Amino acid sequence: MRTERNLTRRLDRVFARLDREPERPAFVDMPRMSRHRVVLFSATLAFYLAIVWAVITTSWLVRLDWQVMFFRPYQQWPQIHAFLDYYVVLGQRGPTAVMVAAWLGWRSWRQHTLRPLLTLAASILLLNITVGAAKLGMGRLGPHYATVIGSNEMGLGGDIFPSGHTANAVVTWGILAYLASTPRARRWLSAASALTSLGVGLTTVYLGTHWLSDVLLGWAAGLLILLALPWFEPLIARTEDALFDLRDRWRARGGRPARVPAPAVPVAPVALRPTATPVEPSAQHAPAREPVPSARGARVPVHLAPGPHTARSERSPVTPAGSRRPPHSDRLPRGTSQQARPVTGG
Repeated sequence: MRTERNLTRRLDRVFARLDREPERPAFVDMPRMSRHRVVLFSATLAFYLAIVWAVITTSWLVRLDWQVMFFRPYQQWPQIHAFLDYYVVLGQRGPTAVMVAAWLGWRSWRQHTLRPLLTLAASILLLNITVGAAKLGMGRLGPHYATVIGSNEMGLGGDIFPSGHTANAVVTWGILAYLASTPRARRWLSAASALTSLGVGLTTVYLGTHWLSDVLLGWAAGLLILLALPWFEPLIARTEDALFDLRDRWRARGGRPARVPAPAVPVAPVALRPTATPVEPSAQHAPAREPVPSARGARVPVHLAPGPHTARSERSPVTPAGSRRPPHSDRLPRGTSQQARPVTGG
């Protein structure tokens, strides 16, 4: 009996939560392009250009690339090859985008906002444009397709500079830290995404699919996108408003009222006994003010009964006509005296 009563109470709380009208959050903490972020963006951009210049001029970085390639890490530690073949999937664009989009989609539904999904879409679009343009523009060949020992292999029709796996890991997992709701969660997610992207980049070097300089440029390319996202926040906000307006027009065309968020209105306490309030003489003949129509219709708030939720089994089944309990013959209505019963027996 106690278990059924607890289960009933929990169900009542769930239904009470579902009865409330969903509302979008009034304030969403959006990162701004602060001076600190601008300094980081400038430093990362300088590092990006320095890596490109070092590879173009065939500097010591290219010689290091060839030394790591001749070292062949996949032959030095073959026991971890099978594990890293699966681990490198964390940098592939398709599987990671699906996993992160599923999580951010649930957050969008829970918070009644499209900002998480729109931010992910904007970051992936920026990643495809910037990294894709750099790959096709520099045309560097990978270690498995190198032609001349010691050369930078630039302009030969390749597409591995910068590393797409590394840049995608930085952006896809870093977007979770960018959209974190608390500073503590942002710090932990930033550290986790940094370690994940670091592992993905080194895994591509281990497998021999990328030069070490490709990985360095991929880290810089992904970090540039994350640092530049606050510049696109106004565009994301306008896109979200346009999508919600389109949804409202579609609902109005279908005959359903559009949901419009309204500010919470405090409920005035209801007086148990009506009291007469004095009316000023000037207010007796004052004309009644007409309500001013608002631009968007206000939504009627749904208020729940105050106090703790009671189980359905504990509620008295009362109808407008009275109680549904069957009458008893030995009960008398209130206000009547009970007659003395005859005493029987000898």
